[in-house]
Amino acid sequence: MFVVTLKFVDKTKASALMEAHNAWIQRGFDDGVFLLVGGIPPGVGGAVLAHAVSRAEVEARVQQDPFVAQGVVAAEILEIAPGRVDPRLAFLKA
Repeated sequence: MFVVTLKFVDKTKASALMEAHNAWIQRGFDDGVFLLVGGIPPGVGGAVLAHAVSRAEVEARVQQDPFVAQGVVAAEILEIAPGRVDPRLAFLKA
């Protein structure tokens, strides 16, 4: 499982790339990789919870985000090996 943070470094291009960025997010959900996407308040950036892929696959997917590709955000990928989980999230240990 991975937590990806996308922190703004240049917001000036964000609005022009928002539609493409949202399409990238939708592909992540459609592919079954993204479990959660949300903002980091107050306007710092966003975060993605991803699973069921390798680190290399997450890194490649993150590089496809137009915000990353165009320098709008800096991405950081944190890998988590779930040890204990709430029963509702047991699929994350698989």
